[in-house]
Amino acid sequence: MSVDKEVISKTVLELERSFNERWSVGDNRGYLDNYAEEISYFDPVLKVLVVGRDAVVAHIESIYSNPRIVRSEYLNPAVHVSDSGDFAVLAYNLNTYVLDGNGNEQQLRAWNATEAYRLIDGEWRIVHSNWAFTQTAAGAIAS
Repeated sequence: MSVDKEVISKTVLELERSFNERWSVGDNRGYLDNYAEEISYFDPVLKVLVVGRDAVVAHIESIYSNPRIVRSEYLNPAVHVSDSGDFAVLAYNLNTYVLDGNGNEQQLRAWNATEAYRLIDGEWRIVHSNWAFTQTAAGAIAS
């Protein structure tokens, strides 16, 4: 059986974008309903890895509020698909924008996002999620 990595890449990108667009308008269920039972999750506001769907959902629901994002930029997407076609890692940069008090766009956040998707029972599920702010250190460090 031949694996069409281009189709898988496009599917994963479309899923991610749809989850993020829902998130931006106040509906976090796209992501939360897609998480696999065994998901692991890195959040930049936590020092520890969160493991398990119930724990991740509880964490996100405890901090989530409607961000009212009016525009998102999906930059530099890269998808790596396994040879077996049942695992894909998506990495991209995400810039989000909201309206300021004068109705002008202003950048809310700049993110580095990595999502690991696995094909489970015929559906692509997120099994690992890592969100990081793009600017966390003042200079280049490697330790």
